[in-house]
Amino acid sequence: MDIKRRLTSRSDRVKSVDLHPTEPWMLCALYNGHVHVMNYENQQLVKDFEVCDLPVRCARFVARKNWILTGSDDMQVRVFNYNTLEKVHSFEAHTDYVRCIAVHPTQPLILTCSDDMLVKLWNWEKMWAVQRVFEGHTHYVMQVVFNPKDNNTFASASLDRTVKVWQLGSNVPNFTLEGHEKGVNCVDYYHGGDKPYLISGADDRLVKIWDYQNKTCVQTLEGHAQNVSAVYFHPELPILLTGSEDGTIRIWHSGTYRLETSLNYGFERVWTIACMRGTNNVALGYDEGSIIIKVGREEPAMSMDVNGGKIVWARHSEMQQVNLKALPEGTEIKDGERLPVAVKDMGACEIYPQTIAHNPNGRFVVVCGDGEYIIYTSMALRNKAFGSAQEFVWASENSEYAVRESSGTVKLFRNFKERKSFTPDYGAEGIFGGQLLGVKTSSGLTFYDWENLELIRRIEVQPRHVFWNEAGTLVCLATEDSYFILKVDIGMIQNALATKQQLGEDGIEEAFDVLGEVNELVRTGLWVGDCFIYTNSVNRINYYVGGEIVTVSHLDRTMYLLGYVPKDNRLYLGDKELNVTSFALLLSVLEYQTAVMRRDFETADRVLPTIPKEHRTRVAHFLEMQGFRQQALQVSIDPEHRFELALKIGDLDTALMLARESDSPQKWSQLAGIATSKNKFDLVKECLTNANDYGGLLLLATSTGDADMLRNLGENGVTQGKFNISFLSMFLL
Repeated sequence: MDIKRRLTSRSDRVKSVDLHPTEPWMLCALYNGHVHVMNYENQQLVKDFEVCDLPVRCARFVARKNWILTGSDDMQVRVFNYNTLEKVHSFEAHTDYVRCIAVHPTQPLILTCSDDMLVKLWNWEKMWAVQRVFEGHTHYVMQVVFNPKDNNTFASASLDRTVKVWQLGSNVPNFTLEGHEKGVNCVDYYHGGDKPYLISGADDRLVKIWDYQNKTCVQTLEGHAQNVSAVYFHPELPILLTGSEDGTIRIWHSGTYRLETSLNYGFERVWTIACMRGTNNVALGYDEGSIIIKVGREEPAMSMDVNGGKIVWARHSEMQQVNLKALPEGTEIKDGERLPVAVKDMGACEIYPQTIAHNPNGRFVVVCGDGEYIIYTSMALRNKAFGSAQEFVWASENSEYAVRESSGTVKLFRNFKERKSFTPDYGAEGIFGGQLLGVKTSSGLTFYDWENLELIRRIEVQPRHVFWNEAGTLVCLATEDSYFILKVDIGMIQNALATKQQLGEDGIEEAFDVLGEVNELVRTGLWVGDCFIYTNSVNRINYYVGGEIVTVSHLDRTMYLLGYVPKDNRLYLGDKELNVTSFALLLSVLEYQTAVMRRDFETADRVLPTIPKEHRTRVAHFLEMQGFRQQALQVSIDPEHRFELALKIGDLDTALMLARESDSPQKWSQLAGIATSKNKFDLVKECLTNANDYGGLLLLATSTGDADMLRNLGENGVTQGKFNISFLSMFLL
């Protein structure tokens, strides 16, 4: 689980936080009577206003009304317009401190709870009239929360050591959950549809999970060293968060209740936690300020079967499929624009998917998460095989794969049966699939052959990703800050494996040849022929071919490569919101560049006619970079580029023709220089005349003793106002 800090804001004690559903805003209610609105994207304080001179214990956004609601120790609930900061309304809600406000998701209703032991329901469309008073608690009511699956019910936590569940239509509780030894500070509902669960945290330092249908405690989480002050089921991820006066936030797996991680930012006691549906942001309120963290993986779990044109992804634990071939007739696909794809539900996955990957022919898809993997048939999501694994990779053969277990053991499978298992000498920190099995160790990367696990090569780099081309002749090793392109001699490897020769301590060194190193971070990548296409850290799509880097597009957000469909000449990408976009990338251009790289000009000449005119010059620039200027001159259609190339290779006939077409003095001057070096003096004279280069003509006339030329120069000089040249010509005659 990746956890990144997005915002750190020091302030007075924060008693409550809330996140705005559409703006990048966090709302903080402070103990000193102020309310802050922070923008967590640019780290700026957007609004700061004083509510009263007593602690504000809760503040809530009501985005549909542009409101902020506050509840404070002067027993008042106040309503502010957050755009103008004017106070819309205020009223005395209770006869003691207001502890919490819950806003109904759709109706004009709010719940408030207080130290006067009451919960009240208010309707803002009826002049903030109190609709109902809920009595039953025998001590301060610390928190109320609506049930997200049934907005007519809500739960309340009280220092009388109970959690009570109520219905909006009745002022007595439906039932009471008892089990905590001390006062209960906080309560929350599980958001998923599969479990009727509540979570509560109390001064007995325990967190309890309740089944509110059976009214039983199903789990008790221990570990906090002080009172538990905040609990939250994350609405998107399979985690629950608990905060305590011991200064820590603990993150637990909401399915297994395993402690995933404990965070301590040194801001003293934790008072409040808030999450927002649709994002991975979590807001935390402390004694010394507030923090926003981003929880969960950035990269979406999605995979594309290029042959079938289908994309499979996970929206939380639900698996969905998109068929690119089923786009509506006549859909105009524009580069970088979201594709109007139809999403088909495939069903729920038994584990929470963190990664998804199709096998090479697209018939199977593997889902990994929580230390387990399941292989499904990709069409109907039928379970084919499963097991425990920290990591799973496919080989280039269709039914072969490997898994890495937590112990560092790597197991190889073929046709879903275990075939071999081994524990690498230096441990296994990661594994990579493809033509060879890659194992990342503490000392570098080791490649093995799939069949007998013979050591093929040790390389002293620690890659994040390894990408093989389809033929297995090229591999990209992408590290934290750069990537290497290596050429692989498969014939030599097969020969060495057959004869058992050359298999030294470090493998077959001669079989791997470094073609290039580029100082760029590769986020996602794939091969098309000999072209390596990738997205980098500054959100560009580039491709590398023969030492050249070509930029396909600049992206406005982080996107992940899914696949390239040669038939459509399109590259497909997805983002973390599961939008699919595509960019045109001509296969004919890639094929041509691949053929050039292989010095296969026969194939290149065959592909050239299929490249549209507007792409010819780009291809010519590529040829020129590779040193093939003669071919570049034949391919290019840009007159400027062709003139440059003609000069570089000394093709004076082509250069003269282009100079006559454009009649630019600059071109004539450039051509004169080249013609002089080749002693073509008739051509030099034509060039200097067209370039109006009188100094050059004077030098040429005097060097060759040409009196007629000198006389013309003298006469023309007078008409052109070049009197120095004219005088010298006459003087020399």
